Amino acid sequence: MDIGLMMDGDYREGQTQREAFDAVLTTADLAETLGFDSIWLAERHFSPPGGAALISSIGSAPLLLATAIATRTSRLRIGTAVLLLPLGHPVRLAEEVATLDHLSHGRLDLGIGRSSFPRAYDGYNIPYEESRARFREYLDIMRLAWTQSRFSYAGAFYTCQDLEVLPKPYQNPHPPLHQAAATRETFAAAGTMGLSLLVALIGTPVSELATVTAVYQAAWQTAGHPGQGDVRLRLPIYVADTQHHAQADPQPGVMPYYERLRQGYLRSPQRFESNERTARAAQLATLTYEEVLQERVVFGTPRHVTARLRTLQQALGLAGIIIEPNIGGGIALDLVARSMDLFTQEVAPRLREQA
Repeated sequence: MDIGLMMDGDYREGQTQREAFDAVLTTADLAETLGFDSIWLAERHFSPPGGAALISSIGSAPLLLATAIATRTSRLRIGTAVLLLPLGHPVRLAEEVATLDHLSHGRLDLGIGRSSFPRAYDGYNIPYEESRARFREYLDIMRLAWTQSRFSYAGAFYTCQDLEVLPKPYQNPHPPLHQAAATRETFAAAGTMGLSLLVALIGTPVSELATVTAVYQAAWQTAGHPGQGDVRLRLPIYVADTQHHAQADPQPGVMPYYERLRQGYLRSPQRFESNERTARAAQLATLTYEEVLQERVVFGTPRHVTARLRTLQQALGLAGIIIEPNIGGGIALDLVARSMDLFTQEVAPRLREQA
């Protein structure tokens, strides 16, 4: 099982932007040293410290960060979680992805999506209600650019005429594609298109994972793809020497995080996906820390974390997990480092044995 580390490009109050970038690169070095299989970079726009964004971040250009990481690591796979396809141009992104695939010697995993919130679309002056249709055209064009010597395309949003796109990717036919999903429609779409699945425990509680994964796998099989598809679970993990500290250390940052998530749903324009967003906000309005511990995070001693992850691994047939080491950003950095060390030394080996 692939064990990855999620990096949002955190940008904290009192920190300079240079310090934030240095922290990203230092963490990538640490991930390779500790034995993580992969590192995953988010794409986040317009997210200054103290603002309304869910996470304050300098991660607006993840492919550039991935390129920097590729030049200073040798083993670590580098993923995006996720690139927001509708915000750019598919031909340009196809060229950049293929270039990075070569520079990393085929260590790139491409996580793609369209975002749960319209903030970035507003900033780029792109209607969010077009995001699904734009996403499909965008992906079609990138695949053609990577796999055809020349191609043309005529869609509602993008038109290409007799293009020969170079370079072609290092990996054949292209880097592995993983789609982020948070709604039933998207779970089914990912399966139909034959894409690996990225699902975040933050937005999809444990009790719903088996159901939505089954939707994905049913669509995968109906479309005639071999096997059942790969599922990677992104989830907050914190490991401490005692169960008390494992639950107490993250609490000050966790509950404000979920309140920001609730406010994000409420701020979303109600002309699209309104019922689902309203339902999510209502669910989060009454969320308790006990429910967070049960449904949305894995906090505990090495033994406890291992047992919970093994259960999820067996129930869902996970191909990998992507760890969020400091959800809410409230855990002291020395404790985060200790958690990562405990995980890699005492949890990860047992998970790999199980796989």
